[in-house]
Amino acid sequence: MIYRLAAAALVLACGLAVRAFTEGAFAKYAGVALYAAFVYTLVVLIAPRVRPWLAVVWALAFCWAVEFAQLTPVPAGLSARSAVARLVFGTTFNLPDLFWYAVGATVAGGLHWTIAAK
Repeated sequence: MIYRLAAAALVLACGLAVRAFTEGAFAKYAGVALYAAFVYTLVVLIAPRVRPWLAVVWALAFCWAVEFAQLTPVPAGLSARSAVARLVFGTTFNLPDLFWYAVGATVAGGLHWTIAAK
């Protein structure tokens, strides 16, 4: 469990650092991919025996649900009230984010599978 917590903390720190210390498209899309990787680590933290491919599916489903929810005013309203909500829910729908979520979740799943196979 300690390794899963450490992985989640490391991915979260990387995601926050990318958004804080870089700019432009790199900051945006690296942050999106790391968000998905963080969600992946949370899935594995909650369900430690989950197979990596299934954790990818669950993380991607969550991320896409959040992104599609941005087509409604609810996430923007929550984000206006809380910095944490802004980090979790964002504010506006962005179609390329769907691709970068898949990249982040898939890379996290690949790393998990590689480590678990050893």
